[in-house]
Amino acid sequence: MSSIIGLIFISLGLAFDFFGCLGLVRLPDVYNRLQAATKCVTIGTCSILFGTFLVVGFSAAGLKALLCIVFLVLTAPVAAHAIARGAHRAGVKLWKGSVVDKYAEDKEGEI
Repeated sequence: MSSIIGLIFISLGLAFDFFGCLGLVRLPDVYNRLQAATKCVTIGTCSILFGTFLVVGFSAAGLKALLCIVFLVLTAPVAAHAIARGAHRAGVKLWKGSVVDKYAEDKEGEI
């Protein structure tokens, strides 16, 4: 039963990864693409790793999968924030349809 649930998690993870990759191709600017990469691919990869854990159980591979989930959840948002902040500081413009620019508002408040 746990292997069937594991395969379901792996399938959902593959779907999330597919839509994250599709977002990288289709979205208009670096900030939107970063959103797709961070959210969809992080959830998808964590789902694949959790499904792997369910399939293999409490073995060395299963514990490594859990450890990778923890590492991914802790590092992916920090890396995405650093890339977005670096892009904004480097002068990469937002898409013309963007509604708000919180980094620019924060920068104006510092002056």
